[in-house]
Amino acid sequence: MSDYKPLSDYGIIGNLETCALVGRDGAIDWCCLPRLNSSSVFAALLDDEIGGRFAIHPDGEYEAEQQYMERTNVLQTTFHTESGTARVTDFMPLSPDNDGNQPKVRGIYRNVTCTEGSVDLAVEFDPRFDYARADSRVESISDGIVATGDARRLTLSSPLDLDCDDSAADGTLSLSEYDSEWFVLEYGTRAPTGDDSCEHLLDNTVEFWRDWAHDCPDGEDCPFADYGHDMVVRSDLTLKLLTYQGTGGITAAPTTSLPEVVGGVRNWDYRYNWLRDGAFTVRAFGNLGDTEEAVDYLDDFLELGQSVDPADLQPIYGLQHGSTYEEQELDHLEGYRGSAPVRIGNGAADQLQLGIYGELVLAINQLSWSDRSIAGDDWEAVRDIVDYVCEVWERPDAGIWEMRSGPKQFVHSKAMCWVCLLYTS
Repeated sequence: MSDYKPLSDYGIIGNLETCALVGRDGAIDWCCLPRLNSSSVFAALLDDEIGGRFAIHPDGEYEAEQQYMERTNVLQTTFHTESGTARVTDFMPLSPDNDGNQPKVRGIYRNVTCTEGSVDLAVEFDPRFDYARADSRVESISDGIVATGDARRLTLSSPLDLDCDDSAADGTLSLSEYDSEWFVLEYGTRAPTGDDSCEHLLDNTVEFWRDWAHDCPDGEDCPFADYGHDMVVRSDLTLKLLTYQGTGGITAAPTTSLPEVVGGVRNWDYRYNWLRDGAFTVRAFGNLGDTEEAVDYLDDFLELGQSVDPADLQPIYGLQHGSTYEEQELDHLEGYRGSAPVRIGNGAADQLQLGIYGELVLAINQLSWSDRSIAGDDWEAVRDIVDYVCEVWERPDAGIWEMRSGPKQFVHSKAMCWVCLLYTS
């Protein structure tokens, strides 16, 4: 079996449309473009041999460590070698005036800086479009590489001339102390690649995250003070990364097919918005004062509740609602550490899960604590949900565990039906 990294060796970056997982070895092993639920461009996470990656690491032995810039989702990987130290800073641009709009610049920005001595960095650019199913090609251009496949196109701006074969490019970048260079992976639109522009985008992205992140004003008590505070802030920043600005949706995870148990078969595609999990996240946002994210999410689903009958509410939705849910197994990928099958799509969309109604009502109850009023058509949608729960609460369902062996009676489902009535009576 190939040498897969522990999942704890990955950091995450993103732009509220998609995310990328960056290993402590400097490899982007998972990324779907342009959105989180698009097909993958890099999927070495699910097949170390053919999945594809974008790696930058020392050419030789090294030790590495990762950390985020304080109160941001800007990731820094530091490499220590015998000859020197180098740092890779990874981010996807956002700006302080983004405010619910789509990112103004779409790209993955990777800055490499030698902070001590000298370091030779090996660069490997190996995109494999459409979960490594498409015919992926790379070719040199004047300032980098163009990659094509599955009717898509990526452009990598590179400070060195990379050697190309048909499907991948590589090279070695030699840095001396204080040297700093930028790699920019563009998709969708042309992205700025000049050094000053890249630095400006980094500054803006840091400002965006620090403006958003939970902090504790001087003189005010923080309910998350003491030893757990930094972990709460990091968790909050990660949850924010899983929100989708276009709809306010919240994805359960940025990945598919990571196994519950290594070698097992319960490997599901979690790049969907579970009503239940979204409701959990809304309550966490509310407790942390992130009212805007909670309101955006619940506004979206209150609007959905007005447009469909409660019996037709699905347990999960795509981030754009109109997603494909049909499950497929990708037999050509071996899965993380050999955990097959790799799946895309999720059949849970067709299940009856009675617990979702109570979770939604709990989240709406928390929303009522904010300045957002619940009235008119919103209350009618909630009333229709309550009436429906009164009709069906005794029915067997798939439950919180989404059992695929047929509907059963689950205590949790009954309890959440009771919660639905309790918080609306």
